[in-house]
Amino acid sequence: MKHINEIQFRFNKAFLPLIFSFFSISIVWTQEVYEGVLFQNVAVFNGSTNKVLVDQQVLIKGNQIAVISGSPLEVPPKTKVIDGKGKTLIPGLIDVHVHMVFGSLTMRDMMMPDVKPEDLFQKVFVESEKMLLQGFTSVRDVGGPIFDLKKAIDDGVAKGPRIWPSGAMISQTAGHGDLRTPEERSRRFFGPISRAENFGATFIADGRDEVLTAVRENLRFGASQIKLMAGGGTSSAYDPVDVTQYTFDEMRAAVESAEDWGTYVTVHAYTPRAIERAIKAGVKCIEHGQLLDQKTMRLIKKNKVWLSTQNLVEDTPDMDPLRREKRKPVIEGQESLWPLAKKMKLQLAWGTDFLFEPWLNEERNQYLMKLKKWFTPFEILKMVTYDNGRLLALSGNRSPYKGKIGVIEVGALADLILVEGNPLENIDLIAEPENNFWVIVKDGQLVKNKFALEGN
Repeated sequence: MKHINEIQFRFNKAFLPLIFSFFSISIVWTQEVYEGVLFQNVAVFNGSTNKVLVDQQVLIKGNQIAVISGSPLEVPPKTKVIDGKGKTLIPGLIDVHVHMVFGSLTMRDMMMPDVKPEDLFQKVFVESEKMLLQGFTSVRDVGGPIFDLKKAIDDGVAKGPRIWPSGAMISQTAGHGDLRTPEERSRRFFGPISRAENFGATFIADGRDEVLTAVRENLRFGASQIKLMAGGGTSSAYDPVDVTQYTFDEMRAAVESAEDWGTYVTVHAYTPRAIERAIKAGVKCIEHGQLLDQKTMRLIKKNKVWLSTQNLVEDTPDMDPLRREKRKPVIEGQESLWPLAKKMKLQLAWGTDFLFEPWLNEERNQYLMKLKKWFTPFEILKMVTYDNGRLLALSGNRSPYKGKIGVIEVGALADLILVEGNPLENIDLIAEPENNFWVIVKDGQLVKNKFALEGN
């Protein structure tokens, strides 16, 4: 596998609006016209409590949950009725650490000399719709050229989850987000910005002033939160895992700028030193943290900081030996991180962090099952619905979608999945969405309905 810093970005962001216009003409999705959906005879897991209510009726009006009742409801006009036949209704799943564009493409895809932008983004569209059909109705994108894809989904041009976008990753020179190829030199001394920056993947920002500008530029384009690189990474060439990135003053500048817009900064970091500095600077969320110790976990808990972590992908046979060596302590650390974080009752969130390996997208639901070693079915479901939804809500007024998410309650946004069986008793049902997810609703609209094949 080639190094991430060897990526050749072969196309300009200016092409993206044309690409999305092309797809809006070429792709037509048909759906029934209705103003509401009524689920009859369903069990309900609301996302936050360890029980399932049976024989419920759930009425959706527009894009919100209007009524939840244990008694039969009158069917309003223009309402789609679905007899759930005792199946379980749960909130839509949420992945809070994705890279929607880079998770849909391989390094080879972007290094091809004659690659066409529309060919690459066709793959992005396909993977986006797959994610929605896996039951993931909301995601937090923590770095990459995401704004055009989000707009295409929101406008109905493409299918996919709701996206809370971060925009370009913000990194110091020689930081984890410094994606320059070996021949690309610093723009400060030599002029041109790098291809990765031009593409919208990253901002290389040094010093308080540049960090402020990078944060504000992302907010200008609609970022719901800011992603900063605070420590070394396993997939970047220039920074060992143990290094701390950004001075306190630089990091504090990012936090102040985000707070002025009513939102927060989340940071990529593994080590206690990097995480302690980030917390002192006012950061509200840590991504990864696989090298954390108990002392720093206590600091996380004291400051009510979120720990958004993952079960990172195991080493693959074709992985670069240098990357495999850098990953070793991180992969080992995640085995102790999850149970210790649970024991200390940290605010935990879950995500996948798939990057440049699109075949892993097929395994998104299965990756949830890796938590079974430490968590009950209820704890897993709560984390991937209610808890992840609470993290999304941290964006405050910068949230692109107004309404409560990750729960089934009156007034919440209507993102729902009707599951065969009871996942609180058998969490493995979530691992097979094609077979076990009978109905998927996003924003009050049916995006999957297996009952339609049976004439219901």
